[in-house]
Amino acid sequence: MSKSVLVVGLGNPGSRYRGTRHNMGFEVADAFASELGMSLSRHHQGLTGTARLGEQTIHVLLPQTFMNHSGIAVADFVRYNPVDYPAGLIVIHDELDLEPGVVRVKLGGGLAGHNGLKSIAHLLGTQNFVRIRIGIGRPLDQSAVVDFVLGRPRPEDRVELDLAVHRGVDAVRDVIELGPERAMTQHNQRAR
Repeated sequence: MSKSVLVVGLGNPGSRYRGTRHNMGFEVADAFASELGMSLSRHHQGLTGTARLGEQTIHVLLPQTFMNHSGIAVADFVRYNPVDYPAGLIVIHDELDLEPGVVRVKLGGGLAGHNGLKSIAHLLGTQNFVRIRIGIGRPLDQSAVVDFVLGRPRPEDRVELDLAVHRGVDAVRDVIELGPERAMTQHNQRAR
């Protein structure tokens, strides 16, 4: 397991995007930072903070470069704070292919068309990092995906997404403490 871990929450900055489906990564990372007593401040083109968890140094980064350019902030951060791949980089993001509230852990693999993940993989030169996938579901009309992800969820979905924030925090902690493989075993077998 890595001694220094970077936890990246993906989203878009600003009040216009707060509470939208596309900002689930921000919500989970922010909740994780709060759980560690971490305060976030502007640095490395994002909001960042550092804390200790056992023997490990944990960094949290919320890129402020907008979703499609998330890799700029991540690459800037790792240039000055190296992390070990894959376990040293955990990226939390919304996932259209999972029902609202479902949380899954993934190690490497495809990017599922997610522009934030594409940006990170492109600028780091690797897809070999851990992802915490927060399900947001898909719109009934596939032509409305952009409006859907940038929109606020229905109240019944918001309940599930609030629960997913807590599950996502647990998943991040398990990846750090148990390693990605054991975290995948624990979280990917759950119904929710």
